[in-house]
Amino acid sequence: MKIAVPFGARAVAADQTNILRAALEAIVPKTPLAVFDLDSTILSNKPRQARIVREFGSARGVAALARCEPRHVVSWDLRDTMRLCGVPDEQARELYAPLREFWLERFFTSEYCREDTAIPGASEYLRRVAARHGRVLYVTGRHAGMADGTLQSFRAAGFPLPDRDRVQLWLKPSFEENDDEWKESCQRRLLDLAGVACAFDNEPTHVNAYKRAFPQAHVVHLDTDHSGRPVEVRSDVPSIADFRMAA
Repeated sequence: MKIAVPFGARAVAADQTNILRAALEAIVPKTPLAVFDLDSTILSNKPRQARIVREFGSARGVAALARCEPRHVVSWDLRDTMRLCGVPDEQARELYAPLREFWLERFFTSEYCREDTAIPGASEYLRRVAARHGRVLYVTGRHAGMADGTLQSFRAAGFPLPDRDRVQLWLKPSFEENDDEWKESCQRRLLDLAGVACAFDNEPTHVNAYKRAFPQAHVVHLDTDHSGRPVEVRSDVPSIADFRMAA
């Protein structure tokens, strides 16, 4: 099996600054809300995944996996990660099921999500939102049990911290709740608040839903990675690779 084609083919680097500037300029008193997903939007979970693979490699005595780095994580398929770490195909097939189980037991926990790091430019962009007196809403599919680790990663990244007023963190009540249904319920809550100026997410399903719910908002797709579902991003939703802006 070939390694998955890297994400990022939709974003146009030359357009990124204008897209980000337009979203900022939409933040005005009538529409003060800036909505951000977390994973693969403003935070990279590749360091988290690499740590899990390293620990599995150490426990199993697989030296190639014990040296796993974030750069080896190019998709959600752990077989891709193993091959980039240098594990032969036959061994990768044998290790896939136990590694997947090991990964699932750890990925959705505070202990591991604290490893996440900021997507390039995200910290500065969030400060720009605050400078325009915007309200930041972190709307994520993470569950409440990941709150402590999430806040640790926020502090390390220099993100604005939740204060229950101008900065809020919306987490799923439980791990079992479906991500799509949770995001839809959050959009219904947003309709009851002051206007949404902009929204950022990496999942095509979710950015499409934001644009349907808030057609006047600047909805932006992060062309980092996603769940792999065969969903096309709407033609009226632009994509960016990260949050870096030209001077």
